[in-house]
Amino acid sequence: MTWGWVGTRGTWATPEAEESMRLMADHGVTWTALAYAALQEHIISTEIRSDLAPTVGDDEIVGAIRRAHDLGLTVCLKPVVNVADGTWRAHIGFFDEDVPGEPSWGEWFASYRRFILHAAQIAEQEGCAMLCVGCEMVRADAQEDHWRALIADVREIYTGLVTYNCDKYQEDRVRWWDAVDVISSSGYYPIDSWERELDRIERVVATSGKPFFFMEAGCPSRDGSPARPNDWSLPGGPSVTEQLRYFEEMFRAVRARPWVRGLMLWDWPAHLYPEQAAAQNDDYCPYGKPAGTFMAEQYREWSRESH
Repeated sequence: MTWGWVGTRGTWATPEAEESMRLMADHGVTWTALAYAALQEHIISTEIRSDLAPTVGDDEIVGAIRRAHDLGLTVCLKPVVNVADGTWRAHIGFFDEDVPGEPSWGEWFASYRRFILHAAQIAEQEGCAMLCVGCEMVRADAQEDHWRALIADVREIYTGLVTYNCDKYQEDRVRWWDAVDVISSSGYYPIDSWERELDRIERVVATSGKPFFFMEAGCPSRDGSPARPNDWSLPGGPSVTEQLRYFEEMFRAVRARPWVRGLMLWDWPAHLYPEQAAAQNDDYCPYGKPAGTFMAEQYREWSRESH
């Protein structure tokens, strides 16, 4: 389960955050992605402000890792870049080749490299089992040389598993999967398309020879969301039954494919809503909802089978 998004400074080092993580662990969760975002101003900015508020500080990141370890959770550290004006990070992009006087991929990756290598230092120091070096960077995915150079630099610092979280439908478009240890993607697939998409992804996994898991997957508890699980702003009233319906199909489809090593579900906030308010909550978190109970049962059964 992903915990703590978006990593707003001051929200990770509180009693509420500690209790939130404990409740998450109580739901059969064995791995957590501690996800936080640094900001760039707009999609053609080349400076990522990773050391400034609102991004969580190093002390909060280290504290969250240590709390997760104390709870017996295996940790993937997941630093992510966001755009301050709200544009999705997939649209960050520049000319294919660097041009003098214009913002460039070279300048952007220099700033991104500093951000990711700093996270790699923390991940190594704190014994994180995995580091995710990017998330849903669709336009950047084609910058193969930059990604290979970044991952090589990461490996000079960090000795754990390295993954990259491509976006949905992009699993067969990334050309540098051989550079990472684990392939991962965001599996926000419509409820009626899981089999078709898993067939497609299976071919990528077989060709690569790499392990695969879904770094993100899930569905809001909202009317209509099973058909558009990636759309966090989709209009519709709260519906815990719709979320449960999606979870049932997602787990059924994934568990029938042994090559899928797991689901890192989206998401569990650091500041959790009261359990009695769960039926009115229309977001991704399954806490207090039927999907949460179902998820816990599935995770515990999956863990027993894997041992």
